[in-house]
Amino acid sequence: MTLSTIVLGGGCFWCTESVYKEVRGVTDVESGYSNGQAERPSYEGVCTGRTGCNEVVKLEYNPAVISTREILEIFFVIHDPTTLNRQGNDVGTQYRSGIYFTNDEQKQTAQALLDELAHDNAFGRPVVTELVPLENYWPAEDYHQDFFERNPHQGYCMAVAAPKVAKFRKTFARLAK
Repeated sequence: MTLSTIVLGGGCFWCTESVYKEVRGVTDVESGYSNGQAERPSYEGVCTGRTGCNEVVKLEYNPAVISTREILEIFFVIHDPTTLNRQGNDVGTQYRSGIYFTNDEQKQTAQALLDELAHDNAFGRPVVTELVPLENYWPAEDYHQDFFERNPHQGYCMAVAAPKVAKFRKTFARLAK
């Protein structure tokens, strides 16, 4: 089995992680930081917006079970790719929409989907998702890993993450574990 890795920034990593942990063919999900200048960034540092890092999830997946396109279709349903440096009340460059590819297939698939979304005016506004190679990835602190799973009744999880999980389950039932 040959696995692929892609990294996605779709706002708070707790929310994005909570969805992809439920996706068939995704074998590992890790919250982290990427595409910034800081070496070994901390949550506190990233929250200042001065590190250039984005809150991301690193996905390991089996392309024989789920395609890159399906991974990205989920991504565009569970966050707003039209708001620059923000998702809901989370504001700052660390919450930017981003696809950080690790191979040419991912880059080509993502670019084709971005072109389709633009052509179809799918969101009624321009998509601002950045598409760049993965750089400078660092895992987030242990307490951020599996956060929603361990804290389902925490306020933010109930208000923001749980609705994203529900939307995934409704929209992509065929891709749920």
